[in-house]
Amino acid sequence: MYESHFGLKEEPFSIAPDPRFMYMSEKHKEALAHLMYGLRRGGGFVVLTGEIGAGKTTVWRCFLDQLPSRLDVAYVVNPKLGVNALLTRVCEDLNVDLPGGAAITDPIDAIHGHLLLTQALGRRALIVVDEAQSLSVDVMEQLRLLTNLVTSERKLVQVLLIGQPELRTMIEKPLLEPLAQRVVTRFHLPALPPAETERYIAHRMAVAGLNGELPFDAVALRLIHKLCGGVPRRINVLCDRALHDAHIAGLRRVDADVVNGAADAVFGRLPPAARLAPSSASPWASRLGWVGAAGAVLAVGSVLVPKLTSAPASATRPAAVAAIAPASAAAAVQPASVPDLPVTPTPLPAATTATSPIAAVGLDAAFGAPGADESQAWRALASLWGASIDVGEPCILAPQQSLACFRGRGGLGLIRQLGRPGIVKLVDERGRTAHVLLTALGTTAATLRFGGAEHSVPLASLARAWRGEFATFWRTPPGYRTGDPASAARPSTAWLGQRFAQIDGATKAPADETALKARIFAFQLANDLEPDGLPGPLTLMQLNRAGGIDEPRLQNRL
Repeated sequence: MYESHFGLKEEPFSIAPDPRFMYMSEKHKEALAHLMYGLRRGGGFVVLTGEIGAGKTTVWRCFLDQLPSRLDVAYVVNPKLGVNALLTRVCEDLNVDLPGGAAITDPIDAIHGHLLLTQALGRRALIVVDEAQSLSVDVMEQLRLLTNLVTSERKLVQVLLIGQPELRTMIEKPLLEPLAQRVVTRFHLPALPPAETERYIAHRMAVAGLNGELPFDAVALRLIHKLCGGVPRRINVLCDRALHDAHIAGLRRVDADVVNGAADAVFGRLPPAARLAPSSASPWASRLGWVGAAGAVLAVGSVLVPKLTSAPASATRPAAVAAIAPASAAAAVQPASVPDLPVTPTPLPAATTATSPIAAVGLDAAFGAPGADESQAWRALASLWGASIDVGEPCILAPQQSLACFRGRGGLGLIRQLGRPGIVKLVDERGRTAHVLLTALGTTAATLRFGGAEHSVPLASLARAWRGEFATFWRTPPGYRTGDPASAARPSTAWLGQRFAQIDGATKAPADETALKARIFAFQLANDLEPDGLPGPLTLMQLNRAGGIDEPRLQNRL
């Protein structure tokens, strides 16, 4: 209907599942990493929760594509089944021979015998239950009993529970404590943040054939996120209707007025707080009634739509955002065998974007410039953290202000990953050195602070003078002491548990040391860190970012 109007080849926001339109956000990828980690554990329960339409099925399908061929899967889609029906369904999916009229104990015995046979052949079993929040307590207990099926070496069956947030509350009930103790990893899939909402829309438009900029202006994108709460399914419905209404009105751009009208049509009357005020310059507000009627006519037949005046020019989206290349599920998450888990960063608080002009200079100005020695660079860095280090060794004085030093060697990728300003050591061809403060990093230039001012330096020039040495501060947990990473430097188990509970949106922290180590391991995998299960400095820095700890951020200088 509106496809040709916006230069598309097909509908971009159909609610029908289509693998080509699959979009894996950073949180979807982290959820997938949790599932893959749980699978590697080889037993117990793995729990994935999320709001309706948040993308649990997307994660499950991607997970299914990466399961090893030696894994047999029983998929339960009707959570209202009783115990007998559940066991029968598991037997059917796992090809277990079940005698007619068998009692409850007989299916369990049959499943046990079958799993022993397949285990000898190098196979494993996974039971997946969708909409698991609707399971009865009796069925949950029966699933727990199935995980009792073991050999002397390994468990024979593993259970993946997928459900809405109520599933978390259900598992935390005292009656299901034995089951909760067998959860090896859990993940709550949140809604998309604003930036991911825009990328999600751009991805689907690109897959549908869009070659130019997005037809949604910046205000419309923010409003879509606000009205939909970042839930992909709701985004699909609203965007589809907004494009439809804009097409009927002869508009090439979708603004807040169009989105508000579309939201009325698909979600019902909205409270004023959920809206953005229509632009007084936009002719759309006066057309809402006409478009609503025309939309109703078009639903039952074709009509001739008069050509309307164009909408006022809206702020154009950056080409880099508009021209996002289509990304298949395979491109979004590289297929991997079970040992090779996806490792993609957790979505973190967005870095500050700065647009004020910075003087462009050559790096020669840094060498010999006042304020380009190491001690002054440390003082400048400390000031960004609200700390005062006037004299002495900064890394010795920092713990007195709940800070710790981090010194590393790597590339710009490491600095972008850490996402915080820091000190870089420069060396020119004559052997002169300079220590300058890196405060912003763009795609073609970096912003360095020395001589009392900020200077823009091309990345190519920086690469010639920088040997990879980088130093920065990070905020330490309460009671943290620098020293031996294996002992004194560890934060408390309680602090770590609370931090992960905050990030996961859980009401309880990981149950014990084993569960906590598993959560750290999964977090490291999802953030491209060495997965050792230990809370080292890099892990704690990323944990601070994910938890919204107040720390200076590396700017994205446009």
